[in-house]
Amino acid sequence: MEPPQGSAAGGRKRRRRGGVRNRRKALPSSQQAPPPEAAPPPPPLPPAKRRRKDGAGQAAATPKRGITSSKLDQMRARLSAGHFRMLNQTLYTCSGQDAFDYFKENPNYFDVYHAGYQEQMSRWPEQPVNIIINWLKSHNASWTVADFGCGNAAVAKNVDNKVFSIDLVSDDPSVIACDMAHTPLKTSSVDVAIFCLSLMGTNYPSYLEEANRVLKPSGWLVIAEVRSRLDPNNGGADPEKFSKAIIQLGFSLVSKDAKNKMFILFYFRKKVNFCYINYPNDSAFTLNSVAYHGPAGKE
Repeated sequence: MEPPQGSAAGGRKRRRRGGVRNRRKALPSSQQAPPPEAAPPPPPLPPAKRRRKDGAGQAAATPKRGITSSKLDQMRARLSAGHFRMLNQTLYTCSGQDAFDYFKENPNYFDVYHAGYQEQMSRWPEQPVNIIINWLKSHNASWTVADFGCGNAAVAKNVDNKVFSIDLVSDDPSVIACDMAHTPLKTSSVDVAIFCLSLMGTNYPSYLEEANRVLKPSGWLVIAEVRSRLDPNNGGADPEKFSKAIIQLGFSLVSKDAKNKMFILFYFRKKVNFCYINYPNDSAFTLNSVAYHGPAGKE
């Protein structure tokens, strides 16, 4: 008698399962595979870089590790000083017209130059422009002043005098932008002409010629110059010869202030009834031979 179909199937199923179990025979202890070694833990992830948010909510890049903000400031300062020295040398070794055209095409370089100039001046124990301002305050407030190479127009901002501020470039409507050898000022219209560290360029004697033109008889010519440019032992001009050359323009030397170790101040006065023809072609005008020292030079 044949067994029921379902029972046969069930038996087969049981035998299969049993057969599988039976095939998994235990190995002798000497042949048993060693337990698998535990996998090494994954290396820790690097810490997430923190990013600061700028004003618009965007993630701003943080400085690379090892470069601190103070180092970045030092790098920026060196870069700025390098730009200033380059521009300073350019001003000393080109003509006034070339400098005027250069800065007219690149007005942002003029801002770079004056930023570097102010940074250099901040290291000086005393600034000549402050001495000139005090000198003006101690004299006649009704005098009209022409400030050649005025920079940030510090003279005009600190005295009661009427001041014509003149420079190569200007974003200030009160400053006259021009080549200082050719100003729009009228002849014999000012009482004081100032050159405070601004006798720069290969044709700077023409600036003095222009100052002579605009000065009234008995007017004052005040010059502040870096001491290194008036040091003949280091290739500069002889200050005595320099003074004599300006005297030949029709001035008399009233006084000279050489007390400061950084600069020398000259106070000249225009002679009355002096027949002025042209500035002398005198070798004493050799300031440009060491001109590129400037405020950022040996001092």
